[in-house]
Amino acid sequence: MPHTIKGPAIFLLQYVSDEAPFNSLDSIARWAHLLGYKGIQVPVDERLIDIDRAAEDEQYCQDIVKQLADIGVEITELSTHLQGQLIAVHPAYDQMFDGFAHPSVRGNPEKRRLWAHDILIKSAKASKNLGLKAHATFSGALAWPYIYPWPQRPGNLIETAFKELANRWVPILDEFDRAGVDVCYEIHPGEDLHDGTSFERFLEVTNHHPRACILFDPSHLVLQQLDYLAYLDHYHKYIKIFHVKDAEFRSDGKQGVYGGYSGWRDRAGTFRALGDGQVDFKAVFSKLARYEYPGWAVLESECAYKDLETCAKEGVERIRSYIIPVADASFDDFAGGRGASDGELRSILGI
Repeated sequence: MPHTIKGPAIFLLQYVSDEAPFNSLDSIARWAHLLGYKGIQVPVDERLIDIDRAAEDEQYCQDIVKQLADIGVEITELSTHLQGQLIAVHPAYDQMFDGFAHPSVRGNPEKRRLWAHDILIKSAKASKNLGLKAHATFSGALAWPYIYPWPQRPGNLIETAFKELANRWVPILDEFDRAGVDVCYEIHPGEDLHDGTSFERFLEVTNHHPRACILFDPSHLVLQQLDYLAYLDHYHKYIKIFHVKDAEFRSDGKQGVYGGYSGWRDRAGTFRALGDGQVDFKAVFSKLARYEYPGWAVLESECAYKDLETCAKEGVERIRSYIIPVADASFDDFAGGRGASDGELRSILGI
């Protein structure tokens, strides 16, 4: 049967805080529902979910599902972007990424990685208990410092990095496979999986693991000057999560995709509120409808200018306007198209 994209939904990572209504699952879900959202993508954050309990206690997860259903929303996916980043950290970034980890493992890269690994394993089990089919995360990065090399990279440096990336991720992917959940890597500059070619390289080193999938966010492709519509043609079968985030790229005589170390407001490429950037979302949603994307349209708010709550309020109606109610019959069915016998077919062709 034809499938209409679900939504609107909203990613909560940018909104969760210690201040009400953003400091508990119940209150932030009610906030999202009042704005008109039907789904919430939930980061693994102790203020929103007890991941230890969710991994082992099915009743706890069923209670969460019912609690949210009573409010009028549902969890689209869990997210471990911060923890996934810690599966692979180049030493150059150790200090900056330490803040993503529990205080007990900071300052010790291997303990930090094992802590993140444990969270991912628990997230697989929790996703199953919550009845979810996909999970959002980052790949982490070992090779990113060598993206534009000078001096030239030693031979097989990238191959070695991706083999190690696979060694770290395959056990996690296997756990998600046992749970029946796809792992969707957000294709993102700064990650080793940042475009189509790097994702294909990862598929090769993981022996095309059936749970290695994609979180599609066109904003990151705009900032790389990559054709995000052609990307959908290439990789649609892997795309199981969709972040609806806008961006613009306006190069000039001073900077291009690298941004000259400028802050977000001064870069040639920057994120914008939905509808304020350059992404052709009508075309994106049309492509996703054509390829029968099975999931949700999830707003992500990271605008360099606009207030986060304004982004959330505006995003509801804009996503609604983009979603295409997919027809269950061809537009020209009225004109015929019935089945025919072999004899009738031959007669029509004059043979």
